[in-house]
Amino acid sequence: MSKPENASVTAYAQPERSEGVWRAAWRRFKGDKVGLVCMMIVALFLALIALAASGLVAKSWQDEVGVPNAPPTFIGPKPAEAQGPAAGATGPNVDLSDIDPLAPRYAEWAEKAKAYKTTEVPKAETLPLGGDRMGRDVLSKAIKGTEISVFVGVLAAVLATLIGTFLGALAGFFGGKVGDFLEWLYNVFTAIPDILLIFAFAAVFGRGIGTVVLILGLTGWTSLYRQVRAEFMKHRMREYVRAAEAIGASTGARMFRHILPNVSHVILVRMSLMVVGFIKSEVILSYLGLGVPVDQVSWGTMLAEAQGELILGHWWQLAAATVFMAVFVTAFSLMADALRDALDPKLRGLE
Repeated sequence: MSKPENASVTAYAQPERSEGVWRAAWRRFKGDKVGLVCMMIVALFLALIALAASGLVAKSWQDEVGVPNAPPTFIGPKPAEAQGPAAGATGPNVDLSDIDPLAPRYAEWAEKAKAYKTTEVPKAETLPLGGDRMGRDVLSKAIKGTEISVFVGVLAAVLATLIGTFLGALAGFFGGKVGDFLEWLYNVFTAIPDILLIFAFAAVFGRGIGTVVLILGLTGWTSLYRQVRAEFMKHRMREYVRAAEAIGASTGARMFRHILPNVSHVILVRMSLMVVGFIKSEVILSYLGLGVPVDQVSWGTMLAEAQGELILGHWWQLAAATVFMAVFVTAFSLMADALRDALDPKLRGLE
């Protein structure tokens, strides 16, 4: 039986479409096992943040559920302290009224107090990760602190990335007077030390979570601006950009649809570094009283509180905040490295 005459034509009627940039990057990213594991860890942290924000977990982090400085459960309760002398054992010839003028009225007050019924909530001797000096659960504080610190670090890094990428793209693609003006603006921001610039913005805007995000975003874009500017200057005259211009692609399309995906690996690496740096900046601002308000908790406030507790040998709040911060920062950094490798155009050419 002979084949239809148009069989060969049908086989070549629909040419195979080339794989898109983002789909190819996702395929390469899935091949990185470390990157996938780190993405799962970051996703777990984000889910924990969502639960804390909705009030499903760590809602009562301010409640004093344990005794002051309650040790972690795996250590066990503190040994009973030595009791002082029994009541009334003040010696045969000691008159309590000579020591305390109000001593004769204590019995009267005790009788009157019996008329009022009070219910004392029992406090735990141990907590899963211990308690702070006020008896609050360190685990609940660490979860709630994760919400605040990650929110501040990630959102401030996103804001700084958007500002730095947009300004760097304008300066690198257009150059001329636009580039000169943006270079002048960059030099103004970098001429002032970062910490002084942060303090200046904090003094103007006051304290609060939104203020911390705004401060870090407005002061942190300079580290990304120069890199994006250099990458856009390098790519704007390359063949694929000239070809896009020849077929009628607009300026915005050439900047953000053609050049931006090829420099996204640089942006992602810088953004991951900014997340880490902004979390540290939040710690400094909260420690100095310019960051998170007193009615909120973050990793920074936990570390500040833990300094006084560490002197007394109560290390669990410091350990909890440090472990939570180290796990998230490490996972986020490794995930960003895997994304950089997946998006790097040099590595794409080796396939």
